[in-house]
Amino acid sequence: MGWNCLTSRNKNNFGKTACWFALACLVVPMFGSYFFDDMYSSISFVFSDPSQLQLGWDAAGYGLYTSGYSVLCVFGGLIVCGMLLDKWGVRITGSIFVGLMTAGAAMVAWAVSSGLAPGTSLSIAYAGCMVFGLGSEIAGVAVTRSIARWFKDGPMAFAMGLQLAIARLGTAFALVMAPRLVAAKLPGETGGLPDSGVVYTLAETARPAFFGLGLLLLGCILWAVFVAMDAKRFPARRGIPDQSVPDGKTGDERPSDESFRMSDVLKVLTNRRFILISLLCVFFYSSIIAFKKFAGAILVPRFDIPADQASWMVSMLPFATVVFAPLFGILVDKIGHHGRWMLTGSVLALAAHLLLAFAPSGVPFWGYLGMVFLGFGYSLVPAAMWPSVPRIVPDKVLGTAFSLIYWIQNLGLMLFKMLSGIILGRKGAEGPVSVEIMFVGVCIAALILSSLLMRSSNRIE
Repeated sequence: MGWNCLTSRNKNNFGKTACWFALACLVVPMFGSYFFDDMYSSISFVFSDPSQLQLGWDAAGYGLYTSGYSVLCVFGGLIVCGMLLDKWGVRITGSIFVGLMTAGAAMVAWAVSSGLAPGTSLSIAYAGCMVFGLGSEIAGVAVTRSIARWFKDGPMAFAMGLQLAIARLGTAFALVMAPRLVAAKLPGETGGLPDSGVVYTLAETARPAFFGLGLLLLGCILWAVFVAMDAKRFPARRGIPDQSVPDGKTGDERPSDESFRMSDVLKVLTNRRFILISLLCVFFYSSIIAFKKFAGAILVPRFDIPADQASWMVSMLPFATVVFAPLFGILVDKIGHHGRWMLTGSVLALAAHLLLAFAPSGVPFWGYLGMVFLGFGYSLVPAAMWPSVPRIVPDKVLGTAFSLIYWIQNLGLMLFKMLSGIILGRKGAEGPVSVEIMFVGVCIAALILSSLLMRSSNRIE
């Protein structure tokens, strides 16, 4: 496998290291996005008793807030914006939505620190999370689309795995940092929920939001650097944004079938493998991302551990991807058999949630083992799934294809986040086990889909 992402130097003198520097610029906005999205995950238990929060939200309110991430994505935003990505290119569309992602985060940070009535602050934060979610998802599509183009003739799976690994460090950073940013009043060494009478101030609960906002502002700066690089590497030609003119041709000599057409999108929607990948994305990611949102509320009472220990336990998920997502990406580049990797990851995710649901309570070992299985699955499936999409979808509608997958994924995420909050809020002490049983069912669906996808892939590979 060649490690030079460019087949040769072009007229703009882009050498073999240019793509890696571009990748470095791309990962920072995603790092900030992942941090902001998961900033309350490891301390979600604080919403169990609204009387202990000056903010005044309860578990159902927090579940509603987190579900806001997917609302605009689900109701058409992702599909329309994905088409705009193919029409306008990654530079224009990506810049708009990196900006929206940061603006939505600023709305959330203001809402949780404003001192407004709980219902009002929740409504503003919910709206901010909707804007942040749409911006984050389209920015993610733009990043993935950019990597697919910059690494088209090189180690694409490795590059996507590396980007995913570094972005998920944002999640790990959030899981570990949040208890320290909110610090003094979290559960101590004896475990369990905070003592009655403890109240978290607005300033304390807002610290993670403002920290995440700072990361996103840094990401905006580096995105601007990438846009300048991309404009030099891929000067636009008439009618086809963000694409360089082939050697020896003028802009008027482009092939006639390179422009975006709605008929190409319809062909994608009838592709059986694309449909299976989209559905697998829904169930597999729901079993992990929705779980992470309530990890503290599940792990703290389930295994009788303090919040600090729970944050380290669940941070094993993103930390595992830092090592294994790029490694599995290398294996996918070398070996292929994408369907088999996805099936293996789905089996590991199912084993993890079975442990979290039915292992003896009060024994942290089972929680750690479950996180090990889930971390491996979280690395395996995306490392094989995302590079599969450019193999089955024409380049001219790749942005739309990724957006369609993200749209279906967000539909499931919105549903399962809301259900998780409702179950934890209504079931009381039985809530952690009940919500884990739901995730077991989600993993079974992912396992069935990955089996079908493997059979379909084997007929082609």
